[in-house]
Amino acid sequence: MTYDISIIGGGIVGLATAYKILSQNPNLKLLLIEKEKELGAHQTGNNSGVIHSGLYYKPGSLKATNCIRGYHELVDFCKKEEIPFELCGKLVVSTAQEQIPLMNNLLERGTANGLKGIKRLNKEELKEHEPHVSGIEGLWVPQTGIVDYSVVCEKLGQKVQQLGGEIKMGSKVTNITTAKVASTIETSTGDYQTKLVVNCAGLYSDKVAEMTMGKKLNLRIIPFKGEYYKLKPESESLVKNLIYPVPDPNFPFLGVHFTRMMKGGVEAGPNAVLAFAREGYKKTQINFAELFETLTWPGFQKVASKYWKTGMGEMYRSFSKKAFTKALQGLIPEITEKDLVAGGAGIRAQACEKDGGLVDDFLIFENEFAVNVCNAPSPAATSALSIGQTLSEKILTRF
Repeated sequence: MTYDISIIGGGIVGLATAYKILSQNPNLKLLLIEKEKELGAHQTGNNSGVIHSGLYYKPGSLKATNCIRGYHELVDFCKKEEIPFELCGKLVVSTAQEQIPLMNNLLERGTANGLKGIKRLNKEELKEHEPHVSGIEGLWVPQTGIVDYSVVCEKLGQKVQQLGGEIKMGSKVTNITTAKVASTIETSTGDYQTKLVVNCAGLYSDKVAEMTMGKKLNLRIIPFKGEYYKLKPESESLVKNLIYPVPDPNFPFLGVHFTRMMKGGVEAGPNAVLAFAREGYKKTQINFAELFETLTWPGFQKVASKYWKTGMGEMYRSFSKKAFTKALQGLIPEITEKDLVAGGAGIRAQACEKDGGLVDDFLIFENEFAVNVCNAPSPAATSALSIGQTLSEKILTRF
């Protein structure tokens, strides 16, 4: 059988895209291919579970527009499908005077992006929201929430199958041969013929894109690992909801923060360090071929030379609980090493251009055989249904 559309990747973006396509045209023969035995096993299932509001993103950018539209679609989907979620709000805390202009910029961006109810807080008002926090000013963002994205993925998978789509689990893509009538996707469990390939492969999206385009790309996915601690149950009262620092605009990560989880508990972190494998969640997991590719990529070398001081600090915190605790104490001085236990880790697929640019926005490459999503950074989980709609509009014009 020849499928009309084959989506590679069973994370939340691939699932949302399949769901959106079949919701608009259930007559299409759609296949979703996932190499793991469960959906959302990598970036989606290992993130912090935050429903982002769109506060940080440049107005008019794909990140901003997809996050805001995706936020509303995700909340509506959770309500309709009875998926537990909570719009608990978050606090962004300024701990130094030099951060005030950055805080002002966040307020301007949030307002421009249509967020309602953002409130500037003084030192005393900070304590009303989070009694244990330390800062000189803050922003209260009521739209931010929490959800378990693994549960969202499970429901999206069910909806895709109800709409007539097929999902092949445990099928790793090994090669793609493109052709005008039908391309062939070779996997560990068999070959599949398809008229269009849709690449939502996340950490391996660059590799799949090169299969569909027949050439090397001028970018590479660099895996950055975020490691978390968890608060011990008796220390969870130190955090009511979500507490974030003012992010460094020169570094594409939000900094260590505190997040109450939908499935219980409070996470503290993450740091941001180079992963030694694209799926290397533990320090002991090293893929020497992938690490060599990363270290020899000209773009990564330029990033490393630019951010080496920041990177060394992040790496030091990776191996020093004391240093990690000190970073957290910037927000909550009462936190001690005894309050923390080792948590999990997530890996971010960060597209890095050959000239050293870290791609900040969503990035999509198309040709007659394929649509490739080659950068879908945070807030991709929040934005997934919106990204899926954007992709479905591109795809459905071909049928």
